[in-house]
Amino acid sequence: MASENILILSDADFEEKVLKSEKPVLVDFWADWCGPCKAIAPFLDQLADANVGKVMIAKLNVDEHTQYAAQFAVRSIPTLILFKNGQPAETVIGADPGKIKKMVESA
Repeated sequence: MASENILILSDADFEEKVLKSEKPVLVDFWADWCGPCKAIAPFLDQLADANVGKVMIAKLNVDEHTQYAAQFAVRSIPTLILFKNGQPAETVIGADPGKIKKMVESA
């Protein structure tokens, strides 16, 4: 079960919850069929729980919500983009917990 601190996004609320957020937001672009996406899900849950109030961890299913995946040129999943002040600041492509953790710590 996903952490209660993970924000589940849709195309309808992406702008409000990510692009207009005052806090940094790490968005995991993922899909149900993606093995590496499933593999890093528990790590993202832990990261979300450890960073409450500092960085929001969010997930966007690219099969169900395509607008922002296309806008930010997500070609491979998992792709994780850290947004600061509504702009993409850093990107990690693939299931690399070390790089993802460093990206969140830099926020």
